[in-house]
Amino acid sequence: MTLTKDKTHFGFTEVPINEKVNRVADVFHSVANKYDLMNDVMSFGMHRLWKRFTINEANVRKGQTVLDLAGGTGDLAKAFSKKVGSNGLVVLSDINEKMLDRGRERLTDEGIVENIQYVQADAECLPFPENYFDCITIAFGLRNVTDKSAALASMFRVLKPGGKLLILEFSKPVIPLLNTLYDKYSFNIIPKLGAWITNDEESYQYLVESIRMHPDQETLKQMMQENGFEESEYFNLSGGIVALHKGFKY
Repeated sequence: MTLTKDKTHFGFTEVPINEKVNRVADVFHSVANKYDLMNDVMSFGMHRLWKRFTINEANVRKGQTVLDLAGGTGDLAKAFSKKVGSNGLVVLSDINEKMLDRGRERLTDEGIVENIQYVQADAECLPFPENYFDCITIAFGLRNVTDKSAALASMFRVLKPGGKLLILEFSKPVIPLLNTLYDKYSFNIIPKLGAWITNDEESYQYLVESIRMHPDQETLKQMMQENGFEESEYFNLSGGIVALHKGFKY
């Protein structure tokens, strides 16, 4: 589909650019309270393994500063908080206030308070100084961003030289039979699970569609390179259903 300059995708629907942020916000306002449960159910718990792989690849150290973008309910931020220690800092950021509140409540309840901050922010125009973070992660959030190139440029700006970006996102299966089965599961089952668990089938229909509109592995790698990231590479997880992209700022 060819878009006019004032239009963008919201799933398979073409919408005015200035409407997408509000529509995405409505999706996550609706599902925030059952977000973790739905992740477990629809991925059969695999999201925990994908995130663990991301945390290992991030390889953050004591005293470092980490930005977890679209951090939602705080899975990555929780792990990074333990790794950077009391002299480090983790910033959990999300554009959606309700998701950010859920993350703050969850981590506070678990006693994670001393080295973590919460910032509501748009990935396209991050409100942080240049060369500030040692590592940036964004897990299952980039596909919801309207201008992905602007977001990548903003992330590049706030990374320190030598810093790394990791993008964990649904991608394109690389096994033909898996691709067929995944399509059937995605379109026929996931929205029904959304209706059953969150009473919101429409939001999970959007989720499925947004995955199909997201750039494939090679396209996203090229976008990273175009925005200054070097040594860009990706790892296909679960046959390419999910991919982890990694790149550095030098």
